[in-house]
Amino acid sequence: MTDAVHILAAHSVDEFVLSVPELESARHFYTAFGLDVRNEDGALGLYTFGHPHRWARVLPGASKRLVWLSLGIHADDAPRFESHFAARGIAQVAPPEGAEVGGIWLAGPDGLPVQLRVAEKVSPSQPAPREIAPECRNAGRSPSRGQAPLVHPLYLSHILLFSADVDAAREFYEDVIGLRLSDKSGSVIAFLHSPHGSDHHLIALAKSAGGGLHHSSWCVPSIDAVGLGMEQMTSAGYPLGWGVGRHVLGSNYFRYVRDPWGSYAEYSYDIDFVEAGNVWPAADHPGEDSLYAWGPSVPEDFIVNHELQAI
Repeated sequence: MTDAVHILAAHSVDEFVLSVPELESARHFYTAFGLDVRNEDGALGLYTFGHPHRWARVLPGASKRLVWLSLGIHADDAPRFESHFAARGIAQVAPPEGAEVGGIWLAGPDGLPVQLRVAEKVSPSQPAPREIAPECRNAGRSPSRGQAPLVHPLYLSHILLFSADVDAAREFYEDVIGLRLSDKSGSVIAFLHSPHGSDHHLIALAKSAGGGLHHSSWCVPSIDAVGLGMEQMTSAGYPLGWGVGRHVLGSNYFRYVRDPWGSYAEYSYDIDFVEAGNVWPAADHPGEDSLYAWGPSVPEDFIVNHELQAI
C-alpha cells in the first residue's frame, strides 16, 4: 500500500449534468428508478434518499446531452492542481453556460467541460453494503411480489462515458486528473478508479464516434434489489434494458434500464472495491470479458451513442 494522502487525484464524481428535451420525462424516469428528484431553479436535482449529496442535475435542452462533469478534490490539493496544470501547460477554460463560477475548469476529452472543485468525498471509502438472504429455517425467504419494498439506490457508483479515442481520454483522466487504471480491453473500453478509494471504477470509457454519457450506475445493497428494480421499472413503463447479469470487470451484478433518450441507468450490486492507496492489478482483458460473465444477450443497440444521433 502507498500513502494515499499525498497522491494528487480527484476523489469523487461530485456531479454529472445532463440536458434533456423534456424535464417531466426525466422526472418520471428517475423517480421510478428510486431516486429523490427535486425541483431546483428550473432544473431537476438527483439525490438518493437518506443522503444529502446531489449526484446529478438535469437541465432543459434541445436534446439529451452530457453538458459537463464536476469532480471532487480535497481542499489541500486545489493549489497543487493549479501548479500541476501550470507546469504541464494545461490551460484553464471558462465554465459552460449555466455552470457556477468557481473551481478549476478544463477542456476534457471529446469537448466535455470538466470541473475540479473542492468537495466532500462522496465516492465510497469501503466496500458497498452486501445484504445476504438469511439461512433457510423452515420458512420462505423470498420477498413477496405484492409486498416487496420499493428499490432506492444508495449512492452513485460510477459513470461510463463515450469517447472517440479511449486511449487519449484515459491519458487525460490518469495523467491530468490522477485517476488510476483498473482494467481495460484494448482501446475499446477502460475502467478507472480513484487512488483515494473508490469502487472498481469511478469513470469508465467506451469507444464511440464522439463523447456522451452511456450510463450512470447506482449502488443497491442486494441481488434482490437488482431484480426487484428491474420489476419496478418494468411496471413503471421501462421494460427495455439489459440484465440481470454479472460483469467480469468490476464483478458487479447488474440491470441496465433504458431511459427515454437511449442511454441507461444501472442498478449495481457487489462491485469490486479499491482501498485507498492500494494498487489494483490492472490488466488488458479479452473482449469477451469486457461486458459480462453471464446474463442475457447484449441488446443490439446497447453501445449506440444516441447523443451523436441527436446531433
